[in-house]
Amino acid sequence: MVFRRLLGSLGVGGPTVDTVLTPGPALPGSELTGQVHMEGGGADFDVEHVSLELVARVEAEHAEGESEGTVTFARYTVGGGFRLAAGERRSLPFSVTLPWETPVTELYGQPLGIVLGVRTELAVAGARDKGDLDPLTVGPLHVQEAILEALGRLGFAFRSADLEYGRIGGTGQQLPFYQEIEITPPPGHAHQVNEIEVTFLASPGGVEVVLEADKRGGFLSPGHDVITRFTVGHHDARDWEAEVDGWIRQLLDHRAAYAPHGGYDHAAPHPDPDHHGYPHGHDGHHDHGHHGSGPGVGTAVAAGAAGLAVGVVGGMVAAEVVDEIGDLFEGEEEDEAYGEDGDDGDDEA
Repeated sequence: MVFRRLLGSLGVGGPTVDTVLTPGPALPGSELTGQVHMEGGGADFDVEHVSLELVARVEAEHAEGESEGTVTFARYTVGGGFRLAAGERRSLPFSVTLPWETPVTELYGQPLGIVLGVRTELAVAGARDKGDLDPLTVGPLHVQEAILEALGRLGFAFRSADLEYGRIGGTGQQLPFYQEIEITPPPGHAHQVNEIEVTFLASPGGVEVVLEADKRGGFLSPGHDVITRFTVGHHDARDWEAEVDGWIRQLLDHRAAYAPHGGYDHAAPHPDPDHHGYPHGHDGHHDHGHHGSGPGVGTAVAAGAAGLAVGVVGGMVAAEVVDEIGDLFEGEEEDEAYGEDGDDGDDEA
């Protein structure tokens, strides 16, 4: 994965930068490695710093409806303090640690529609240029993969995935957004629930699994959302199919926990420490106004309409496949829609 950009802020004759990520998907909480290749321009330049930013395309819900924008969720300084001579070629290797909550973009090579990127900033003699975006591919942690495989074996089907701006009250969430993986039920549960949304919040100690069910209403009762949450270790050895089946049954049995408006705050920068937003004392999630199960971020096409059954994991079937991810970043070079709410400062690599 490569991009090349003439530093426009430096004018004609400025240096060029070519960032190359190590091939293959990275993992949340693991090292992202690669090299920044620089080539000097028509004069000597003092390079103040070379930085990498991780950015994501995120959805936000507000009173006027929904919108999408770019959020920077991590920033790393990987070098600087040197002179790049005219015409000089220099390579800067880097190794940075991804946040544990970095969203998963693919399962077994199948894209989920989540759009992440790496943006390189080169600061030279007081001028800065952020360059173009290089798509970032992230695979699931072992326990995340095991849970999704179990859902597939239980007959659930992948519908879509997106990133939602907001925080889950009462959890250890660190990023200003969270990932939702929407799945549809097998025939045995279709009369109880329209869809289930799975959110993983990983940390060094394990993974919080938040499940939300959009339940069907009966003849005399309205449908509603219910939430439940579980915590698992990174190396837990369990009968995941039985475990996840128990989670689903517990989720669907939570009829008494219903509250019309859950305590999930999409706009607040932090959850209330005294009132975690749980509906009637249960795990906090959000009342998202039933935004549906569309493609989330970006352009998607229905695989089923073309007669394609795109296998994801263990029986899960992708209902949508994503067009070229790079196209989704066009026009987002300087537009940070919801502000920079990742790391507060530079992390030295």
